[in-house]
Amino acid sequence: MAAPRRVIDISIEADDLAQLERIARSRTEPASWVERARILLAYRTDPSAHAVGEAVGVTHQTVLRCLRRAVRFGVMAALDDSPRPGKAPEITADARAWLISLACQKAKDLGYPHELWTTRLLARHVREHAVDAGYSCLANVVQGTVCKILARDDVKPHKVRYYLERRDAAFETKMAEVLCVYREVAVLRAAEAGASNVTVISYDEKPGIQAIGNTASDLPPKPGVHATFSRDHEYKRNGTLSLLAGIDLLTGKVHACVEERHRSREFVSFLKKIDAAYPTDTAIKLILDNHSAHISKETKAWLATRPESRFTFVFTPTHASWTNLVEGFFSKMARSMLRHIRVASKAELKARILAYLDDINAEPVVHTWTYKISDAA
Repeated sequence: MAAPRRVIDISIEADDLAQLERIARSRTEPASWVERARILLAYRTDPSAHAVGEAVGVTHQTVLRCLRRAVRFGVMAALDDSPRPGKAPEITADARAWLISLACQKAKDLGYPHELWTTRLLARHVREHAVDAGYSCLANVVQGTVCKILARDDVKPHKVRYYLERRDAAFETKMAEVLCVYREVAVLRAAEAGASNVTVISYDEKPGIQAIGNTASDLPPKPGVHATFSRDHEYKRNGTLSLLAGIDLLTGKVHACVEERHRSREFVSFLKKIDAAYPTDTAIKLILDNHSAHISKETKAWLATRPESRFTFVFTPTHASWTNLVEGFFSKMARSMLRHIRVASKAELKARILAYLDDINAEPVVHTWTYKISDAA
């Protein structure tokens, strides 16, 4: 007569049951968690260590260890490994703090030619100076241990992450002024902008547009062979061009010049083009950045020849080009027309840019600003 089967009583609450079922199906949780969750769920259905072991693919001893941990520590705690006996850590908290303080300094400040630490260099420095600093426990530290200590405090001294320091003391005032102009545009547009004697133009330059030419012809897609255009890796540079463009925020029309450079004289040429495009009694407001050409002596001298109320410049804050609507137009142009472009010369590049602008102006799109003044407060 067979001995009665011993059943280990495990109580699983509804919340824990749902969590176990989720973990058992997971593809991202640790494999040990998934295995133990399946053991607990299978044992709940069939309380036999041998049957559960065969179903999950482990030995019945593994099943019993998991069940005993569930009884002793709780169902969810049973998913974790038991603490291992081991050697007490030799590296003290003070030694770790000293190592972290070193990592938070630049390597060049400690006499090295390197700008930043590498983990190998930091480990070497720690070994050479640990005893003198009173942390002999770090005298034989290796690179891997240094990496673990740094990771524990989430310090990455070998990497650089950039930030932008605010250098414009009048940032809020300038931004509010720009947003007020956008609000004025909305009011004018609602009140039949065509009859208004005010126009607002969002202006900027896009310098350095490269005229890159192929050294071999592109190969077109071929069904069943290759799905994309194929292009030779080599190319030749034919120079660069600058696009000076402004969008009429009331009509959507793009005014533009394509030039070799974007100095004061090119900017004045653009202003002359704008001046000729509107009636003499129209007040023209330009939203633009703080480029030196916009405030140069040459620019101011030409503006002095025009009626006082003809041109008004509204400058965006320093490092805030995102407040200028034309930047969105440049971004779209770079992602569509200029993407992967190849030309034989700068003349061809200029012609294609102007053709793109003519296509845009055939059906102008009115650009709308959505960032509110209240959001800037």
